[in-house]
Formats: sequence, structure tokens, C-alpha cells
Amino acid sequence: MKKGKGIMKIIHTKAKKKSAVARATLYYPGKGIVRVNGFLLDAWQNNKYVRMLIEEPLVLAGDIRNKVDIYVNVRGGGFMGQAVAVRGAIAKALAELVGDDLRKKFLAYDRTLLVDDVRQVEPKKPLGRKARAKKQTSYR
Repeated sequence: MKKGKGIMKIIHTKAKKKSAVARATLYYPGKGIVRVNGFLLDAWQNNKYVRMLIEEPLVLAGDIRNKVDIYVNVRGGGFMGQAVAVRGAIAKALAELVGDDLRKKFLAYDRTLLVDDVRQVEPKKPLGRKARAKKQTSYR
């Protein structure tokens, strides 16, 4: 795909956390735009901690964040699971674009940036309110 004088590079990545699935598309070169479900990252969620969590791979990447456009679609799960999935999808896309130095930097900082968390909620069992909690038995 051509844009202006140079060739545009497009990278697709996916990340998961519990039942949240985030799919990121990175365009290089770009203007530094990051959108999640169509909203700018600054307007997404009203929780500052969640935004800071999502911005971690962008901060670690340094200057490259202003040269790429990243669009992320995320579905399923709660807001925290979605945030971790978005964070992972962005980190994977940046690592694929830049190469091994950034990949090593991400792994040294936090392994979950590049490796999906496969843990799931344990299913509920009979005679209990939750997976492990059971109805109390009385012997008298």
C-alpha cells in the first residue's frame, strides 16, 4: 500500500486476557495516533491508571510512538482485562516493527507485554456458590 513517496508498512497483532480479545493494526509511517474502539486513547476510559497501563509499551518504545498510527479493537471481558489485552496487542505490534532490541526491553520490563496470560476463571461446580466454595454440612 503506497502513501505519499514511501511504502506504508501494516502490522496486525492480537492479544488476550481472560475473555477479552484485542486486535491491533499498526501503520508505519504515521502521525502518533492511538485509537481504541474508535476513541482516542486520551478519551478512552475515565480511569487514569488504566490509560497509564495501556501507554506503558508506547513510553518504553520511545520516539517511534510519534511515527506510527495504532488502531485497536477490543471485545469481551471487563475493563481491566480489556486494558491488559490492548496493552499486549500494542506491545506486540511495536516489537514486530522495531525488532529484537525492543522485544528484549519489553521482556525485561514485563513479560506479559509480549506473552498472553492464558489463565481462565475456573467453572462453578454443583452444590456450591463458586468453583471451590461448597454448601456447609452439619453433623448435628
